[in-house]
Amino acid sequence: MNKYHIRFNKSNGEPGRGTSDHVWRVFENGEKEYLARHVSINVPSWSEQTGPDWNIACIGFLAFYAGTDTIIIHNNNTQEA
Repeated sequence: MNKYHIRFNKSNGEPGRGTSDHVWRVFENGEKEYLARHVSINVPSWSEQTGPDWNIACIGFLAFYAGTDTIIIHNNNTQEA
């Protein structure tokens, strides 16, 4: 399982920060960042502060659907994107 932090993308639409529709930043284990249009969290979640930023935090597995730039975080590693 991985730990995720999800927060609003305050720089969406800027160069290198996705389109204006990419309103979510999802951080996986503090190492990898995804930009997404939609996020669905299907595991228990809580608020957590990292530095000055507040996030929704959760533990699970990520599936990324490129056609819609949707991220689903779930509790089963067998779900495919």
